[in-house]
Amino acid sequence: MSRLTQVTTSGPFAPPPAARELTVVSADGARLHAEVHGPDGAPAVVLAHGWTCSTAFWAAQIRDLAIDHRVIAYDQRGHGRSAAPAGVEGYSTTALADDLEAVLAATLEPGERAVLVGHSMGGMTMMATSTRPGFREHAAAVLLCSTGSSRLVPESRVVPMRAGRVRTRITRSVLGAKAPLGPVTPLARKILKYATMGPGSAPERVEVCARIVHGCPRVVRYRWSHVLDELELDAGVLELTVPTAIIAGTVDRMTPVTHARRLAAMLPEASGLTELPGIGHMTPVEAPEVVIAGIRDLVERYVRVDEPQSQSKVQPQVQGLEGSSA
Repeated sequence: MSRLTQVTTSGPFAPPPAARELTVVSADGARLHAEVHGPDGAPAVVLAHGWTCSTAFWAAQIRDLAIDHRVIAYDQRGHGRSAAPAGVEGYSTTALADDLEAVLAATLEPGERAVLVGHSMGGMTMMATSTRPGFREHAAAVLLCSTGSSRLVPESRVVPMRAGRVRTRITRSVLGAKAPLGPVTPLARKILKYATMGPGSAPERVEVCARIVHGCPRVVRYRWSHVLDELELDAGVLELTVPTAIIAGTVDRMTPVTHARRLAAMLPEASGLTELPGIGHMTPVEAPEVVIAGIRDLVERYVRVDEPQSQSKVQPQVQGLEGSSA
């Protein structure tokens, strides 16, 4: 059964149909599914999702923003409709940076500026790409949601134990487990809610996240977990020289709010930290309106909406893959 069948098919969190789809080829030949929503010529926003997610994770943001923005979303390699790398060498922060740079080149005109938004591993993608010429050419501002730059496993609170070597070892085993997640059952929803969402998360939002996360292939989940375990992107944070805002949930167990506070202190051009009481790791689904407002604010402040925007590079005849991502 295709992992695409896991997607929610109705309601505000159902992925909207894209205006255009395309396949972007990264530096190592990896093929990435990308989507463009909204009118040509509108201010551009680029969305990068997190570990085990897909473009479907941004459904609420795409529905709202695509009314008056050109919204570009893509599946990280191995996720959604993007092909998985053949070997372990295809999983790295360098690959994340290559992929984002390729997406920017394929969907934006030379010199066109956009607001770049990353959730979790998507935020780490921004940090990994911060020194790249393509990033510096196209990034007008950045929004980081529920993310961190280093010490992810030692500081994770998914395992309810006192911080230390034992908790780190157990957390590493849990997050890097090779076992398949299996179907979305009541127990699976309960576990996912505890690990990634706030205690007050509505059942339909838990369901959305569970379907997306359970759609991620086992090998992809496992291999990216090792990259995140060894993550060290503090140097990339210091090179994020565009205005950068941060949104974080106060009960995030995956990347606790201490990560967001550290990022805010490190960033050369910090543009505000928003802490959301009672919200967990899945901020774009748990608090979609806050993420949307944050994106709109950055567009208004840092993208030149008073000048005509370049037409999208994506041509209608470019063929993507069928269906919606999960």
